Amino acid sequence: MEWIFLFIAGLFEAAWAIGLKYTEGFTRLYPSVFTVVCMFLSFYFLSRALKTLPIGTGYAVWTGIGIIGTTILGALLFNEPMDFARFFCIFLIFSGIIGLRIISP
Repeated sequence: MEWIFLFIAGLFEAAWAIGLKYTEGFTRLYPSVFTVVCMFLSFYFLSRALKTLPIGTGYAVWTGIGIIGTTILGALLFNEPMDFARFFCIFLIFSGIIGLRIISP
């Protein structure tokens, strides 16, 4: 169950990272509320996962999922570049997440 909590936490991390772009420095109400709620939920689910997962594994996977989600959404929503080098680096992060899942107790 902790891995499901960690995955959900990572999704909310990507959501609040993208939300930050829309807040325009927290000057827009609805995007700001969305971002803060996503932050809270991300930390909540991360804390639930860390009850049983090691902190290093949990934090690495949480940020990795956030990085992957934010990069993909940045490319789709903001036309950020997604060349081979960026894709390869994101693939390495994904591989690290899978590796941590396999070797974790």
